[in-house]
Amino acid sequence: MGNHPDLSDRALCFRDFVGHRNLMYDNNGHGTHVCGILCGSGHLSAGRYRGMAPGARLVVGKVLDEKGEGSTETMLEGIEWVLEIKRRYGVRILNISVGIGTLKEAGKEQLLQKKIDELWRSGVLVVCAAGNKGPGDGTISSVGGSSVVTVGCYDGAYAGRSKIKCQAYSGRGMPGSLVRKPDLVAPGTDIISCNLNYKNFYGGNRNPYIAKSGTSMATPVVSGAAAILFQQFPGLTNEKGKQRLQVTATELGLPWNQQGWGMLHVGHLLDG
Repeated sequence: MGNHPDLSDRALCFRDFVGHRNLMYDNNGHGTHVCGILCGSGHLSAGRYRGMAPGARLVVGKVLDEKGEGSTETMLEGIEWVLEIKRRYGVRILNISVGIGTLKEAGKEQLLQKKIDELWRSGVLVVCAAGNKGPGDGTISSVGGSSVVTVGCYDGAYAGRSKIKCQAYSGRGMPGSLVRKPDLVAPGTDIISCNLNYKNFYGGNRNPYIAKSGTSMATPVVSGAAAILFQQFPGLTNEKGKQRLQVTATELGLPWNQQGWGMLHVGHLLDG
């Protein structure tokens, strides 16, 4: 996560599993954008571009390098770390805005899923991107097929700048499966959030926000909604949180392996 004014004082803790630096940083921009969607204050836009849950706080694990690439090893280290510190910082939700294709080594994929399932059983709501390998059947990220909340994206009638819409890239589950994957969908194209490179050469603010697309953007929309849900109903378990996300989603009339239970509906989610 970068040093963006909208994210000031949001991070409680930071750990770098790539460069092993001690100070918080972002050398790609992906993490800063995702964090802004989740809980940015909207300070530089007078609140217009604030995140889903501006009151939420972050425990940040950096698992991607400057190219936005990572490894199974760094993912495993990151999940182990969350297991170790979740009680200390009161972690309720893990947002994984990382899509992982089919791994060449099946053992590593199984170990990763096992660790994620362990974190889920410990009470953490894990929200994972469906990945951008769609629209073929069975293109869900390899970590999105377990007990986690898997988020695809859908833009509906949105007609923005992007020529490519969610329907063309959002990872899909297998048709006919007894388990709906993704679990639900949220907007993911041209999502405006914090721009890592917002400063100009003179130290002023220039282009503090930027539009990015992908299931990585749809995922913190759902995580942010879940954060508000847990704030409103602090006694909810992660299992109950997942169920509410599913059953309150809006049916889109699309195949299950594309929409899951439907589009996130925050109003219905928070309706007691």
